[in-house]
Amino acid sequence: MDQIVETSTDYVLSVEPVTETIRVEFGGETVAESSNALKLNEARYAPVYYFPLEDIDPAFLQKSKKTTLCPFKGIASYWNLETKTQRARDIAWSYEDPDQTVAPIKGHLSFYWDQMDAWYADGKKMAAPDREATPIGSNPLTQWLLSEAWNASSTAELIAKFNKCLVEKGIPVTRFRIIIKTLHPQLYARGFTWNKGEEEVTEFDADFEIINTPAYILSPFHTIIEGSAGVRRRLEGDNPVLDYPILEEILEEGATDYVAMPLVFSDGQRNVFSMMTDRKGGFTTDDLGHIYEIMPALSRLIEMHYVRRTAVTLLDTYLGEQTGKRVMNGQIKRGDGDDLHSVIWFCDLRNSTALSESMPRDEYLKMLNQFLEAMADAVLDAGGEVLRYIGDAALAIFPITDDNTVIAQKAIAAAEDALSRMTAINQERAQNGEIEIGFGIGLHLGDVTYGNIGSPNRLEFTVIGPAANEAARIEGLTKEFDVPLLISENFKSSFSGPLKSLGRVSLRGIESDQEIYTLPSM
Repeated sequence: MDQIVETSTDYVLSVEPVTETIRVEFGGETVAESSNALKLNEARYAPVYYFPLEDIDPAFLQKSKKTTLCPFKGIASYWNLETKTQRARDIAWSYEDPDQTVAPIKGHLSFYWDQMDAWYADGKKMAAPDREATPIGSNPLTQWLLSEAWNASSTAELIAKFNKCLVEKGIPVTRFRIIIKTLHPQLYARGFTWNKGEEEVTEFDADFEIINTPAYILSPFHTIIEGSAGVRRRLEGDNPVLDYPILEEILEEGATDYVAMPLVFSDGQRNVFSMMTDRKGGFTTDDLGHIYEIMPALSRLIEMHYVRRTAVTLLDTYLGEQTGKRVMNGQIKRGDGDDLHSVIWFCDLRNSTALSESMPRDEYLKMLNQFLEAMADAVLDAGGEVLRYIGDAALAIFPITDDNTVIAQKAIAAAEDALSRMTAINQERAQNGEIEIGFGIGLHLGDVTYGNIGSPNRLEFTVIGPAANEAARIEGLTKEFDVPLLISENFKSSFSGPLKSLGRVSLRGIESDQEIYTLPSM
């Protein structure tokens, strides 16, 4: 071969023959020597030398399981090198079935320059390739990345801005989709889809059930998340490769080219993005080269949004929505907090100690989760905040910012909802031959301190004060009165609905006695 193969006009990519004999050493051995080497020049990368396989000593090569996808060169297979004195993993690569854009490198293998001991040309030691001397070309996406991408306030906005930029720069993307695995107790991943002609990016949540569905298992996204290099499918011609159902679908929609690749975060988490076009001829090397070149930086911006969203999700899950917002807004020092007028909810599982000792662990945990889920969901659905689980008990609040009666009514509605949920759960447990879940709920209204307590290195955001203790004391009396719900005198003063008095009681640690109530239906 005596000519340079030019495959792009903007994203510089060329393969040319090397006139010198190139030799490379590793671990004190000559691992490759050839007078028929090729040099690949690519955009901002240093030149790369490719050796014919017959000019490489196979005794030093061990094929690795690693593969990567370059959307315009193809799938690269990797190789380990081992001599008597040195071993390195994934230090060499080859494109066994390269794309037509770099067809001459088929049957050739390359090595990472800086991981070899030495390189020689016609017996003279070579200096490292001069990156500055490489034809660079221009990337129309770089300015957008530097000037606009950072300004996006969310993942969805970033994806919308990115694809708008692609279209404006003449890159004919018609659909762009990204799947990001989430750290969430109920969601496996969160997805974002941009379609040409639509202003908004569509978001969708995928729960853990999706990983067992044929639509996911038979998709490129599944294979990529599990470790494959990626997928490039040209959909024009007489016999396009349609090895995934999604390819048949988009072919009917007029797609001519499809690319799916991993989007790897800094901690190694594998996510996936895909894009398609309906332009005749599909994506060009320039199109894919420009996207491929900025993708590492773009992935860090996407990761930044993901990390913040994950932090919010975890704070909401483990602290509660309102408490999580306070922490995210900077109330993180020990002693930070506010005085709060609030309805306090305290609930507890009956006979938990005896049950935990007598029941198999999985059965006890199932029962405990059934109880806490019924209580927490009832509180959350009514606008309350679950602050903490205390073993088999839960503490929640309904903050009062304006009208006491409105918040008191919400708390009563939550209690009635919780009672209804528990009735349904106990009926189902009875049908299954399982013991009934006994419990108690105490409702009180008063002033609490809502803030950070603990050691400097282990804090908890919760409510403290006599009113919180009083709610727990009231709940404890449900055993004596044999009713699942008790309501304090303070709460009664702010509730306009009917309540049933159970008489006056004295609470441990409280100077004066008070009247205690429950719902008339109790």
